[in-house]
Amino acid sequence: MSAAVSPSSGRPYGLAAVCRVWNISRATLYRHRTPVAARPEPRRRGPTGPMPDEDLVGRIRAIISASPFHGEGHRKVWARLRLAGVRTSRRRTLRLMRENDLLAPSRTGAPKGPRKHDGTIIPDAIDVMWGTDMTSPWTREGQAAVFIAIDHHGGECTGIHAARRGTRFEALEPVRQGVRRCFVSADGTRPCFPW
Repeated sequence: MSAAVSPSSGRPYGLAAVCRVWNISRATLYRHRTPVAARPEPRRRGPTGPMPDEDLVGRIRAIISASPFHGEGHRKVWARLRLAGVRTSRRRTLRLMRENDLLAPSRTGAPKGPRKHDGTIIPDAIDVMWGTDMTSPWTREGQAAVFIAIDHHGGECTGIHAARRGTRFEALEPVRQGVRRCFVSADGTRPCFPW
């Protein structure tokens, strides 16, 4: 189409005018003009460095196998390459180790299980879910720590405790009070859980 001659001017239309009418860029046109088989394989730009990738992977494998440790990260391998006289970049070392599955095993995190609850904190019955909280008011003697335990169903206070210091043992006291009050039998010898 760009080589076609315009009937009014007698000159060819030109590639820029055709691309403007078709609303495509010239780079897209050139890319589609060459067949896929004739296109060069994409590769990393810039110089490859003093050593080809295959030789560098061999050196990396040798460093990893000579190491007394089980897993080596790319930074240690890169540093050992530099000590051996092989000058390469840290990113290239990371890329080659990643492509050839030479990276040290890393933790993937805790296994994801089912959610603990459906997102609500108001249960259907009493004594199913409790919440604890602490506040620190000022008194004449100084600062005090006040701990409370509240039943999430009805908002009833199941235990309260005030102390000078807010330690973990003091924080558990309202929970102990609530368990004693709600789940111990009348004679006080055994717990009587409703479930």
